[in-house]
Amino acid sequence: MATTEFAVPASGQDTNPPAASLSAAQAAAAMHEHRAQIRRWWLTAPALLTISIFGILPLIIIIIYSFLKAAPYGGVVWSPSVEAYVSFLFQQDIFSDELTFSPDFLEIYLRSFVFAVGTTVICLLLGFPTAYFMATRPPRQRNWWVLLITIPFWSNLLVRTLAIMFIIRDEGLLNNLLIWLKVIDHPLTILYTNFAIVLGLFYSFLPFMVLPLYASLEKLDFRLVEAGYDLYASRPKVLFRIIIPLSRPGIIAGCLLVFIPALGAYVTPLILGGGRHLMIGDLIAQQFGSGRNWPLGAAQALILMSAVLVALFFYVRVTTGKVKHG
Repeated sequence: MATTEFAVPASGQDTNPPAASLSAAQAAAAMHEHRAQIRRWWLTAPALLTISIFGILPLIIIIIYSFLKAAPYGGVVWSPSVEAYVSFLFQQDIFSDELTFSPDFLEIYLRSFVFAVGTTVICLLLGFPTAYFMATRPPRQRNWWVLLITIPFWSNLLVRTLAIMFIIRDEGLLNNLLIWLKVIDHPLTILYTNFAIVLGLFYSFLPFMVLPLYASLEKLDFRLVEAGYDLYASRPKVLFRIIIPLSRPGIIAGCLLVFIPALGAYVTPLILGGGRHLMIGDLIAQQFGSGRNWPLGAAQALILMSAVLVALFFYVRVTTGKVKHG
């Protein structure tokens, strides 16, 4: 029977590698990690430089301008002041210098939030069935439906908004068609109303809702839907217990992609609202343009950004808590 022999180190022989070998290996590993870190920094440098120049630097300039005084003919006076933030809520009397509360800017902000929320809700109610229909088509047809959804992006937003204006104006296609069908006797006043602004926002941002929903619903395992029907679940229960919870990431992404740009929209309210129903984007543009009050415009932009960040923080916190607790 064969026996296995093990070599026993002689007494006094060191079985551990020398300390010099360990230190050399550690130094080589540290050098390799240092070089890898340098390569990572070089790879991310273009992105960091772009974000710094076009993102962080303009934000810093806006923050600085908001704490300066307005020059008489545009620009700023390099003197620290919080006058821009005070004038957001208060109006100074030209004779007594007394400050009185003025809710004008708050009304414009509230109107913008209402329009943005309404646009988001309408896009979700109409975009979800559209995305579900696209996701349930045969694979060969889905690409064609995605192409149809993205066709509006082929033209400029200004051109699309002008097209809507020509359709809904008093002598436009819609009123002429309704009069020809004898549905109405006189043209309906649609242009330069709140309805026209919401209609334009809905048309402009509907694809931003449909595409994330479609991407989420396309990955949905429809065997779960069939299992729900097999367990005698009704259509509403299947929708609210299976489809909507599994497509929640797409719903959240679509709502954010619609709400944030709709809140700061500029072209659509300016053309379809006719300057009668200002939104935040138009208000800020006026301060930098005809108002010649750059600090106030910068302060309004920062207040808008802060409000959006706070709302997103609480929204993400609430939705994350719901996910954690099942």
